[in-house]
Amino acid sequence: MVDGDTMVEVLVTGGAGFIGSNFVLHALTTHPDWRITTLDKLTYAGRMENLRDVMNDPRHRFVQGDVTDAAVAGPLVRDAEIIVHFAAETHVDRSLHEAGAFITTDVYGSFVLLDAARQAPRLRRFVQISTDEVYGSVDTGSSTETDEVKPRNPYAASKAGADRLAYSYWATYDVPVIITRASNNYGPHQFPEKIVPLFVTNAIDRLPLPLYGDGLHVRDWLHVDDHCRALDLLIDCGANGEVYNIGGGNEVPNIDLTHQILALLDRPRSLIEPVSDRLGHDRRYSLDTTKLRALGWQPQHPFLDGLRATVDWYRDNAWWWRPIKEADPAYRTYHQTQYGERDRDQRSQQSAVRRRKAEDAEALRPFLSSPLIPACPTRSSSPARLASSAAIYSPCWIAPPRRAPLSWPGGDLPHPGDRRAHHRRDPARPATVSAGARLICSTRRR
Repeated sequence: MVDGDTMVEVLVTGGAGFIGSNFVLHALTTHPDWRITTLDKLTYAGRMENLRDVMNDPRHRFVQGDVTDAAVAGPLVRDAEIIVHFAAETHVDRSLHEAGAFITTDVYGSFVLLDAARQAPRLRRFVQISTDEVYGSVDTGSSTETDEVKPRNPYAASKAGADRLAYSYWATYDVPVIITRASNNYGPHQFPEKIVPLFVTNAIDRLPLPLYGDGLHVRDWLHVDDHCRALDLLIDCGANGEVYNIGGGNEVPNIDLTHQILALLDRPRSLIEPVSDRLGHDRRYSLDTTKLRALGWQPQHPFLDGLRATVDWYRDNAWWWRPIKEADPAYRTYHQTQYGERDRDQRSQQSAVRRRKAEDAEALRPFLSSPLIPACPTRSSSPARLASSAAIYSPCWIAPPRRAPLSWPGGDLPHPGDRRAHHRRDPARPATVSAGARLICSTRRR
């Protein structure tokens, strides 16, 4: 046991959440001279179960509290030598409905901690955990730390605000801040609203996997253990005021990720249920991690191996996630709001399309059943397009009864049975059709 006088006091905010709890477990295992205080509000995603293995560790202390409460957070900050600030509202979908909560926790909460850090005499490192989403959607190439910040949703904007606020406290007050921007994390203890744990647990129970849009949105996947190792390195080797990208280098379209999860669980692809896309859904994220790799870090979890281990963890630890999905009313309400209403809206749109087609077909029924106008043999599936075929379909025949004369550019029009009758109608020289003339579209498509 390390002597108490030489222990390093570490404050981890949001330490009962997904990445925070994994970092606490990593740090206590890796650093026998660290004494960690975990500060967490225990909102829906912060769970004591995540810290079950360290709750009796004498080098760990848990404090339930809000980072926006200066009376609680301030003294903990002032006693710390190292602060790793994970605490945040993090889910994009929730930010679309509750943006105010994200601004309060992510921006104002960071302000409370940074302001207290100005009076922390022993503080040597303040790690502001940011995200790759602050760069916005990246069509080509990869984002570097000096690229413009262009967040496109309230969550990303709140993280960008905290990110830049932290930098300003280094630039103005010399608070020893570094900022990390990580890509999408996966691994154990992730709340089952995010795509990996949601799809894994749904697939285990043979429930539908709600996939946004066309499924071609690309994310760079980083195992949470690799993230923790990067943070550990940067606490010692990072330069104050600098930003560091942390990415796994595993760019995977969501549809491919879904197929991999189903394959690992031996489930059919028929479980995939496309749902209407998220508002402002960023198409692609990609990080350039050259700066971090220059310090000696590289990911150690190949994506497929890490995903397989993650799937196995959820399969073996149903005690952790089943109470959330099956017994938590707030989770069930959220899931119904997020996907049930989205599905209902999609079904309403599909019903509207079917209704319009039926109305078009009903409107055309008198014409299509008329002995003067035979059913059109064209492959077009839209009755509305059939109704306007005289204007937009070509080639077409204008065929009168056999005894009715008809003037036509270039001579008399042959009978429809004559295959030589495929003339393209010249819109500038419309045909003159006698009473009782029939419109018959050719079987060729334009």
